[in-house]
Amino acid sequence: MLADRYRLTDLLTESGGGRFWRAFDTVLHRDVAVHIIACADDRAPGLRAAARTSATVLDRRMLRVLDIDEAAERCFVVNEWGSGTSLDLMLADAGPLSPTVAAWIVSEVADTLALAHEAQVAHGRLVPENVLIANDGSVRLIGFAVDAALHGLPAGRVSTDVADLAGLLYAALTGRWAGVTASSVPRAPSSHGHVLRPRQVRAGIPRTLDALCDHVLNHGGDTEVSAAVLADELRIFLGPSATAAELWLARIEHPARGEGPVVLPPLPDPPARESAEPPGTAGPGEPHLGVDDPAGSPADPPADGLATQAGLPIFHEDTDEVSWLPHHAEKPPPPPDFEPQPERPLFAPDPEDGQPVRRPRAAPATQVAGGGGFWPWEGAGTTTGSGLLPAYADEEPEDDRARPGTSMLRLAGIIAACVLVLVAVVVAFNLGRGKTPLGTTPGQSSEGPARSRAPSGSASATPVTGLTASDFDPQGSGGENAAEAPSAVDGRPGTAWTTLRYDQQFGPQGLKTGVGLVLDLGASHDVTEVDLTTVGAPTGISIYVSPDRPTDLVGLQVAGRATLTSVRGRITLAHPTTGRYVVVWLTRLPKVAGGGFRGGVAEAVVKGD
Repeated sequence: MLADRYRLTDLLTESGGGRFWRAFDTVLHRDVAVHIIACADDRAPGLRAAARTSATVLDRRMLRVLDIDEAAERCFVVNEWGSGTSLDLMLADAGPLSPTVAAWIVSEVADTLALAHEAQVAHGRLVPENVLIANDGSVRLIGFAVDAALHGLPAGRVSTDVADLAGLLYAALTGRWAGVTASSVPRAPSSHGHVLRPRQVRAGIPRTLDALCDHVLNHGGDTEVSAAVLADELRIFLGPSATAAELWLARIEHPARGEGPVVLPPLPDPPARESAEPPGTAGPGEPHLGVDDPAGSPADPPADGLATQAGLPIFHEDTDEVSWLPHHAEKPPPPPDFEPQPERPLFAPDPEDGQPVRRPRAAPATQVAGGGGFWPWEGAGTTTGSGLLPAYADEEPEDDRARPGTSMLRLAGIIAACVLVLVAVVVAFNLGRGKTPLGTTPGQSSEGPARSRAPSGSASATPVTGLTASDFDPQGSGGENAAEAPSAVDGRPGTAWTTLRYDQQFGPQGLKTGVGLVLDLGASHDVTEVDLTTVGAPTGISIYVSPDRPTDLVGLQVAGRATLTSVRGRITLAHPTTGRYVVVWLTRLPKVAGGGFRGGVAEAVVKGD
């Protein structure tokens, strides 16, 4: 008993002294989930804070926090209990899910995360073990913010939630885990530091879901894509099939865990009956077992003279006695053989009038016997028909000239003729307007007017002067060579701002998802493109434009993105973006000699109106 109220019934998980129990609330008579940790543990304050934070988010898919208290030098948090099967057990039992069901489950989780992230609350440990498929088919989230605190993980990891959300979709589609947080689901295969795309692991996965997982897990999308964006993309993919996926989950059977069938011990063989009679005989009044005697002769029949045989029981209601309906003593005779029907000649006479049933049909009036008939039977002699076999008066004349498929060929010919007429009309109309047969102006290619390789607006774009630069490292603590930041806008390519050296590439599997610079334009401008001279190649760059000085990437939209394969390149924005501050965010760094990754910006030029 805990606090004289909660009876601990089942230990679910344990992590470094912190325990997760199923318990029974003796006051309200219901099952609850309890997270327990010692009050002296360093994680206890974080557990209390996580419980209070989780209680501020109200969503039907969350298993809510019901109570938080201390008893017997233990701090515990009580959560709502959900009945169903967790996603990891479902994948282990039935294998990967269909794309529709997988997308619906993850979209439900994404909706809850979007609501929580808007309130600056993160789950912190979004693994398949914490996603519950309830018995009614609904999706519930276990241990929101509390489970991460119990495992000693930091709070407020929004980008980790997004990466794990893509990992949930990956796991539901392939049965392998590709998220950042550790899970009991088998790890997804990888190559050269990148997780294999879902379509490389399992065939038949739609390209939309495959590209979504690959972008978030392998291309730094966890800082660019929010949970709300993922939810919208999955809802668009599902369309009207979302209802079918929910109904399918509501119909599945959830196996009872820990309640296997009861196996009874085998019964001993009955003791042998002592009898002075030889085997194969039966005493008076005993049933005959039909066993041959040692001599090989059949056993004696019972006293009534009837051999043992199968029968049907007859229950007498008036006397409560049971008798047996005996089997037939004699086998029924076999049925008589079928007599073959006598053969009837082709022109057998009718028994009523004596005339043949089938009579030759007279030749048509237009056909002359002995010649002038249809090919190939012309000149075939004095036959009365148009072929080798005689025609009969009671049969409809056959048209040998009609062949199967002639109607379809005729229809195809009509369609082809209509298409040719339509093309001829279009060509004549274009020529009458002084155009070419394809409708273009003479001297102009059919692909339309020549398009400039330069992006729209580049002709009027001018470099913005008076830039100042500062390092931008929201995921670090000590800055990123802040003293070198002004070298990126001093007009001298020989000086540069460089990053620190990293042992791992940026991304969900690395220490960070990126670092960069903040360029202050001095005033608001319509930014159209950014010219960069980098330190080494290839370098992955994402451009953000903001009216206010940013402190992190939350809430910012990517204005342009490219991977520069040489040290000089241009990133053109999809459309002019207004703002004063431009963030040059490095998402991929080139390799350096001696191992590791390091990049930098030698010169940055911002152009706009």
